[in-house]
Amino acid sequence: MRQQLEAFINYLVIERQMSANTAAAYRNDLNQYLHSLEQAGVTSLEFVTRHHIVLHIESLLNAQKSRATVRRATSSIRSFHQYLVEERQVESDPSRHLDLPKPEKKLPVVWSQTDVVKLLDSVVGNDPLVRRDAAMLELLYGTGMRVSELLQLTLNDLQLELGYLSCLGKGNKTRIIPISTTAIESVTTYLELARNSLRGQQTDYVFLNSRGSRLSRQGFWKMIKRRAREAGIEKEITPHVLRHSFATHLLENGADLRVVQEMLGHADLSTTQMYTHVNKGRLHEVYKNHHPRA
Repeated sequence: MRQQLEAFINYLVIERQMSANTAAAYRNDLNQYLHSLEQAGVTSLEFVTRHHIVLHIESLLNAQKSRATVRRATSSIRSFHQYLVEERQVESDPSRHLDLPKPEKKLPVVWSQTDVVKLLDSVVGNDPLVRRDAAMLELLYGTGMRVSELLQLTLNDLQLELGYLSCLGKGNKTRIIPISTTAIESVTTYLELARNSLRGQQTDYVFLNSRGSRLSRQGFWKMIKRRAREAGIEKEITPHVLRHSFATHLLENGADLRVVQEMLGHADLSTTQMYTHVNKGRLHEVYKNHHPRA
């Protein structure tokens, strides 16, 4: 069963051109699924029934996994069994007609403009890693990129003198994003005064760790949590908090929804529209806190 899983992951990466991060999520979901099947005494995927799948999903729910996590795991299982049928490794698909859990209506974490400025202004100094962190945070808030997109940037993607960059997003789609003046200044300072100190001659990736290799998502996550703590910000933080804040602040200041969609790289406008709900929620909060009769 494990060999069939690895063949499926290779299929996702090579034929479906799935990103490494998404493929890793599939592998994690399906490793848990196969472990559950093994615990139930299943020795071959030919013997899997709908009941086995339902029991696994129930175990995730009982472990208090989020609805989004359970929904993703269910989708991974369905894709895996569909692949096995298409490859004629099994005769039937036990996941057929299996419903996905309804997604949670959870709004993204967004910081106020005051908190974002507080974070960005707190990262100052001449240390190469400080200059790197300042450049990354300014670029994220100045472009709305995903963290994975930021970390994949190469020197050839930057057109700082023209005020834009090329970004490879989901589905291997490239988009052009304008860069704020402040972000251009911060990135230029990092490139000229700090990157070579991180042994930047060894790679074309823009943002590096202290060993001169491309910074990982885990490294970025540790960095932004530390910088927020040092800035005295105690609000909830996520890796995409600056991306969400970028979109929300643009809409608050009158930006066109479709322009924001293009900059974020959303295939569907409805995905971008969630930020209008964030705006409504913030308006309601302000009303409750400040209207004398609320």
